[in-house]
Amino acid sequence: MSQSIEVLNLRTQRDFQYVMKMENQMKGLRTKFRQVEDDRKTIMAKNFQELKEKMDELQPLIPVLEQYKTDAQLISSFKEEIRNLSMVLTAIQEEMGAYDYDELYQRVLRLDSRLRNCMGKLTCGKLMKITGPVTIKTSGTRFGAWMTDPQASQRNNRVWYMDSYTNSKIVREYKTMEDFVANVVSRTYNLPFKWEGTGHVVYNGSLYYNKYQSNIIVKYSFETGRVLAQRALEYAGFHNTYPYSWGGYSDIDVMADELGMWVVYATNQNAGNIVIAQMDPDTLEVQKTWNTEYSKRNAGESFMICGTLYITNSHLTGAKVYYSYSTKTSSYEYTDIPFHNQYFHMSMLDYNARERALYAWNNGHQVLFNVTLFHVIKTEDDS
Repeated sequence: MSQSIEVLNLRTQRDFQYVMKMENQMKGLRTKFRQVEDDRKTIMAKNFQELKEKMDELQPLIPVLEQYKTDAQLISSFKEEIRNLSMVLTAIQEEMGAYDYDELYQRVLRLDSRLRNCMGKLTCGKLMKITGPVTIKTSGTRFGAWMTDPQASQRNNRVWYMDSYTNSKIVREYKTMEDFVANVVSRTYNLPFKWEGTGHVVYNGSLYYNKYQSNIIVKYSFETGRVLAQRALEYAGFHNTYPYSWGGYSDIDVMADELGMWVVYATNQNAGNIVIAQMDPDTLEVQKTWNTEYSKRNAGESFMICGTLYITNSHLTGAKVYYSYSTKTSSYEYTDIPFHNQYFHMSMLDYNARERALYAWNNGHQVLFNVTLFHVIKTEDDS
């Protein structure tokens, strides 16, 4: 597999040069904008700020494009689009003095649309590598959960924080990651029920969590402060019947990825092995389940990416992603993807599809891991 990936890397080296060139041209464009900003007689500060914010929205697309790897033959159309975008950027830089603000702003909007269409050709990928972590903050007990909403807009960067794995109902909200680091709490929620474990997720403005001493999933709206739905997971073990290897009432783990919402648990009927269930985010109804052959008690943590469950073999130092199960093919494979458990004990590991990152609670440290996915390109012939 390593040799094959190396061959693909070599075959796509020229394509990555186009991406790098595009990034450099964007940086040049931003420099031009800064020069224009200094000339306040030419452009009003308010209008220019709107234009700069639009360019800031484009910038996060660059690292995603850099992660892209696939066969050169499959991305000929993608490469042509990148070449066209580079020409547009060059033209904007050369002709900047010839356009007024409104016309330039419209050109940036068109560029934004073309970039996003380009990104739309990328489909889900397979996990190849985990790098990091980056320590965001040190706070709380050894166990807990923190998260952002993968369904939120790019301007909404609220962070939610739930310390401990049991006997608590307090959720703290921070407006931005910077406020989270500075411990500037914007709002505190007192949930109607205590939670169990650390397998919570925020999805489209609501918190989904396991109700204390039960196999019930609760959907709680942050906007209304009310419970929108509750539903028991049939046969699911709870309260340390089938936890992860670290314990902590981690029997039920709610997750979200590019394909929607999931919940991972174990049952007596499946001999204590992991069960994957796809769940309706509105009604909490289980739509389909998959029975794996991996013991829940032997798993350190797990997370979903593009409909595939990735399971770590330990919550301690030396852990790696050891096993994966694809719900698309209903098949499993053993993997060997190491990651750095910097603070020795992992009690939460969750994928965020918007950020393409893993959020982790690492022994009282809130950390982020970057993931590298192997992507394929959608073609016109794909169904």
